[in-house]
Amino acid sequence: HIDLSLKEMLVESVMAKGELSLTFRRDDVKNAIKFLIEDPACDFKMLIDITAVDYPARQPRFCVVYHMLSLRFNHRVRIKTWVDESQSVDTLTDLYESAGWYEREVFDMFGISFIGNEDMRRILTDYGFEGHPLRKDFPLTGYVEVRYDEKQSRVVYEPLELVQDYRAFDFESPWEEGMVNIQLPGDEKAVKPAFAEGDRGDE
Repeated sequence: HIDLSLKEMLVESVMAKGELSLTFRRDDVKNAIKFLIEDPACDFKMLIDITAVDYPARQPRFCVVYHMLSLRFNHRVRIKTWVDESQSVDTLTDLYESAGWYEREVFDMFGISFIGNEDMRRILTDYGFEGHPLRKDFPLTGYVEVRYDEKQSRVVYEPLELVQDYRAFDFESPWEEGMVNIQLPGDEKAVKPAFAEGDRGDE
């Protein structure tokens, strides 16, 4: 059930795995969600989650995703909008009391801020944390390591020093040409190749 005004705001409508996904422009997404809450035929009065997805090669880069539930009709809807690194999204804290914590998590993990959220602080990382861990360009190792120092009786931050480069593995793929007939360690339960190295097909 989408009235004319909601249709005008709608960018895309997709049914995926039995759930409806609606995409709206950034400036329209709050009005669209407000409609879905208040319209008796929709009645999406429960906010399940707010999250985001990072697509570094796309512009705008981030997709902000809202999951909503109608307890009355037992229906779910996924709302999406796109923002870039310099843009913000309107807060939903005046529509859902739970939105504040979800928005803080998105800000902490992705760096997306929400206009009107009066408590836009980090929620999962420390206040002095550098970067946003769920961005695709954030290093897997992070920038610093945290430990408790017995002598200082406090938590200290130190530059990260790894004894091994965990991201420089260069193993040959077993599916590449030249390895298709080799039984790799750990594959004992798998079916052996018909002509493994040393075998003869006529025996």
